[in-house]
Amino acid sequence: MRHVFIVNPTAGKKGRAAAAIIPEIEECCKRRGLDYVLHVTTAPNDGLEFARETAKTGYHVRIYACGGDGTLYEVVNGAYGYDNVEIAAVPLGSGNDFIRLFGKKEELANIDAQVEGVAIDLDLIRCGNRIAINECSMGVDAEVCAKQATFKKFPWLSGEAAYTVSLLWAFTKKMKNTFTIQFDDEEPFTDDVIFCFCGNSRWYGGGYMGGPLALPDDGWLDVIIVKRVSRLKLLTLINKYKNGRHLDWDITLFKRVKKVSVHSDVPAAVNIDGECDFVNDSTFEIIEKGVKFVIPSSSAYIEDRKSGKISGEERQKIKATE
Repeated sequence: MRHVFIVNPTAGKKGRAAAAIIPEIEECCKRRGLDYVLHVTTAPNDGLEFARETAKTGYHVRIYACGGDGTLYEVVNGAYGYDNVEIAAVPLGSGNDFIRLFGKKEELANIDAQVEGVAIDLDLIRCGNRIAINECSMGVDAEVCAKQATFKKFPWLSGEAAYTVSLLWAFTKKMKNTFTIQFDDEEPFTDDVIFCFCGNSRWYGGGYMGGPLALPDDGWLDVIIVKRVSRLKLLTLINKYKNGRHLDWDITLFKRVKKVSVHSDVPAAVNIDGECDFVNDSTFEIIEKGVKFVIPSSSAYIEDRKSGKISGEERQKIKATE
């Protein structure tokens, strides 16, 4: 197997994380005698194109996305559709939301643990011609995502802090979203909502647990819709939402579906793993077993899934005992 490391040189504060990981990659691969390639990206979508060209070779290859969620997004979209590819995520960025379910950042940044890891089938989300591995959304949170890139440029703001500042901006500008929503083949309905979140996994926005029960290997898309409330009410709910305590709100609709379509009469932001556009219509659809994803040897995820510790129903079990 060939090991291909795609490194975002700007990942981490001032690129320090990326600079530190390169010698670790080289030392590990040389010590183990691996067939490896190290590619440092030079421009947006360079990782996507390199992953695609690598996948096209037909070799059995493991591609390591060394960076943040944006780097993982590029590698997933470049390699999607090629059965010869396994994808690993080496978290170097400020958010690293997708990998939170699999262990701590420090554990997943261990190159030896990644090389020794096992690839399992995970689901993906299709939105038009783009592929998400973590989540998609429309509404206030997508508007926040679109604005977050601006605030991330301030060096004193972490990924989580930039998301919070963006949220406060959207709080004053983007509270009302009138969407027509359809689950699978059910009848569509129209309502004023704060957002519509579609999760393959649990965290986004630098640590907000939007889909507290979502699992990337269960064949379902977790859809959470929060209906419109006053700004004053929303202020009291933000921290609870961040900690995943929103599924039992009377303003929350939670469903597991294969597909959800959202229509807005006016252009609205759509967030696809942190990549944002403005559209009138979006459809988010689960792709079952769409990627072979590497679980590092240091991760307890596989054992926890087998034992039921991570089951997608943890919150209900906790609530039942309260």
